Amino acid sequence: MKKKDIKILLVDDEPDILEIVEYNLSAEGYQVYTAENGIEAIKKAKKNLPHLIILDVMMPEMDGIEACEKMRGIPDLANTIITFLTARGEDYSQVAGFEAGADDYITKPIKPKVLVSKVKALLRRFKETTSEEATVNLGNLVINREEYKVIKNKKEITLPRKEFELLALLASKPGKVFKREDILDKVWGNEVVVGGRTIDVHIRKLREKIGDNSFKTVKGVGYKFVV
Repeated sequence: MKKKDIKILLVDDEPDILEIVEYNLSAEGYQVYTAENGIEAIKKAKKNLPHLIILDVMMPEMDGIEACEKMRGIPDLANTIITFLTARGEDYSQVAGFEAGADDYITKPIKPKVLVSKVKALLRRFKETTSEEATVNLGNLVINREEYKVIKNKKEITLPRKEFELLALLASKPGKVFKREDILDKVWGNEVVVGGRTIDVHIRKLREKIGDNSFKTVKGVGYKFVV
């Protein structure tokens, strides 16, 4: 995919940040849209279907956490990468972001060139599916990698992008124990550093949606999918 075809939605209530980040990303050749709060962000996300959303946490009217949760409930945005851009660096806000469906977390202030580099790394993880990718059938669970769909007991389950990729990875080889470092590398890539807690948060969400018995923790090693 060419840069001119990549759409980025930037959401922040600080005009100065919007202006400088929009300028730098536009200069790279991306299509950049902006919004100043969560409500406006949801409207523009539905209209433009961005590949990447950079979302501030603390905003008026609707904060980034709530906006992220609502956007993750929109099927057309299932494959969209969402990363938080915020001055808050506390662990609890990061966990809340991942629980809301975010793929990553960037702490500001951040230099424009570094942010552009981060954006490039995030977009490298945006992989378009091809017809060669198989549909995985595991009893009452069907994982359609081509359409990013999960069906359990004939009912479709909507998963954020990273939850889907984590499920697809574990379910690709039921019974195999995937080491934590391998999961981070294959699902999140080695371009952006995320903590081990990221995996735990996503596994917990998958257990809630797919079933607790489908995932087994191998202490000190990683996780495996159980049929």
